Amino acid sequence: MTTPFTPLLINGQFRPASSGKTFEVHNPYSGELVGTAAAATSQDCKDAIDAAGKAFPTWEKTPLALRRDIMLKAADLLVTDKYRKKVHEALKDETATVDPLLQMLSVEISASVLKDSAGLINKLKGETFNSDMPGAYVIGQRRAMGVILGLAPWNAPVLLSIRAACTAIICGNTVVFQASEVSPRSLATIGEVLTEAGLPAGVLNFISINRSEAPTLTTEMIANPLIRKINFCGSERIGKIIAQEAAKWLKPCIFELGGKSPVLVLDDADLEDAARAIVSSAFFFSGQTCMSTERVIVQRGAAEKLVSLVKQIAAPIKAGNYADFPKVQLSALFTAASAENVVNMVKEAQADGAEVILGDVKREGNVVQPHIITSVRPGMRLWDRESFGPVVMFVTADTIDEMVNLANETAYTLAAAVWTTDIHTAFDITSRIRTGISNINGPSFHHESQLGHGGLGGPTGYGRFNVEDFTDHRVVVVHPRGPKPYPLLGPF
Repeated sequence: MTTPFTPLLINGQFRPASSGKTFEVHNPYSGELVGTAAAATSQDCKDAIDAAGKAFPTWEKTPLALRRDIMLKAADLLVTDKYRKKVHEALKDETATVDPLLQMLSVEISASVLKDSAGLINKLKGETFNSDMPGAYVIGQRRAMGVILGLAPWNAPVLLSIRAACTAIICGNTVVFQASEVSPRSLATIGEVLTEAGLPAGVLNFISINRSEAPTLTTEMIANPLIRKINFCGSERIGKIIAQEAAKWLKPCIFELGGKSPVLVLDDADLEDAARAIVSSAFFFSGQTCMSTERVIVQRGAAEKLVSLVKQIAAPIKAGNYADFPKVQLSALFTAASAENVVNMVKEAQADGAEVILGDVKREGNVVQPHIITSVRPGMRLWDRESFGPVVMFVTADTIDEMVNLANETAYTLAAAVWTTDIHTAFDITSRIRTGISNINGPSFHHESQLGHGGLGGPTGYGRFNVEDFTDHRVVVVHPRGPKPYPLLGPF
């Protein structure tokens, strides 16, 4: 079989790298070669930025209804058999994804996010009011910023490529989208869909870069004067590097980085439902999501039953070869180094007094089985840092105040969940947890795309994927006709 090739998309043309060079893409479970991708050069990156810069003046003035219709057509295309097959094959090859994730994230949810992006045109509104200057009035406008550099990760590539590009585009910006080298074919889907939907040339430009060249070329792109803003979803480590480069040029950024989602379960909660939500959010895609449930803080009266229920539900879930679905439900982790880090975090916690009640505390290649840990506490690396693996830990508390303090005993601020039958108590707790989104009687793995998703600083990052963060707020003051007093010159 011919190995699939992922080209660049620059100024509406799908093309190889100007040097002709490519890089290989391997399946994280088997190590098998599953594709090659164009390895963009410095000139390719400049060409992409220039194309976006030239397209911007026209796209900024494009009627809102046309922008909306392109997004809606792209959503319709994405759910066709043609693109469904493309997405499923790419995800299986590049991320070793098993079927449940394909069904949830690959097509239907991504198409829904495209429709949400289309709906954002209703928020592209200004305001007008009387000025402090007698007879004058003020117009506040939401205007596009220019060329946006977007970088998306491998773990939900279609969904996150849409979010990285389409919010910016619907606001009137143009985009240079840099793919993760782990899953370029999956991420490139957004370029194909939007091009077929009628997006004009240059509005979205897709580039893939060889890992060894990525630091240099990304730095060059950030420094390019045409780049007005950077959005990045990925690791805290890379986020810090991008932030440092952007700071040299005082360029704003949107970052969604790590998570360490707490779930608070009170004595009066529906424990069966809570247990199902915890297992789903903790082990979904082997825990390789930023909203994964990692810390469960349970009130003492419910602790024994909840832990038992979670263990019972999680015990049959296995990780391994996606080809063995449904016997295997979870994928391999994306690298052996990631798997080794997860296992080491569990071993360190064990040595410090934690108890493993489910899991074998080992890896087989990139595969780590689900783990449930008790007697974990702040100060352990497993508590303090994101594991990004199939691990969930439990800690018991007596009072609500203790539970809230434990939930906030972290620098991560992305998502949380609270389980209780008392809605007044739930609202009180969510108002005290420092997190971008709190779910009441629901999974931590949930957000509302229409409001923009993001954290509140720290290793989770800052900024949101919404209209406010992808537009400039500009002010126009219309002064009255006739003579006016001016400072220094006095009355007319």
